[in-house]
Amino acid sequence: MTSSRPRIEGFAIISSEGMIAASDGSFPENLKIPADQKFYQDSVDRAAAVANGRHSAEGGPKEAARRRIVLTRRVERVVPDPDNANAILWNPASAPFEEAWMKLNLADGTLAVVGGTDVFGLFLNIGYDVFFLTRTDASVPRGRPVFPGVGNTATPEEVLARHGMVLRDTRMLDPATNTRLEAWVPKG
Repeated sequence: MTSSRPRIEGFAIISSEGMIAASDGSFPENLKIPADQKFYQDSVDRAAAVANGRHSAEGGPKEAARRRIVLTRRVERVVPDPDNANAILWNPASAPFEEAWMKLNLADGTLAVVGGTDVFGLFLNIGYDVFFLTRTDASVPRGRPVFPGVGNTATPEEVLARHGMVLRDTRMLDPATNTRLEAWVPKG
């Protein structure tokens, strides 16, 4: 086992309001932009493991085969997932991130953080090496925000900046839908 910290990368596509899902938690069709989906799937394919909440996952045909950390309040500390030999269940309220990463028994690599809201918020405090924020003009009113507080008191960009992140670059993924990929990195 290792105690080295992985590279941590976050991935989210958000609506014009900063939402990642509808109010019922479903992923809205108008956020399924093929160019973003390709970037996202290619990125998680390169990752050593994925981190997500119990109700989030990255989808795609390779999802079940990926190593993963599932964040949940339903367990104490870190335990094997009884339903998935490639996954562990982690309660961040009772065990540090390093313990969860060690339990995956990976020497190094990248951890792809794929949501939801509370998971994205938790890793703001653990520390992203990069957060890939895809913005589109699609509307998802009254949905679930990318980070806690978004939509009420702050924009996603303000939340990232408050956590010491700066915009490194932006690139257009799909001009037809005005879908842009922003790479946010730690200041300094």
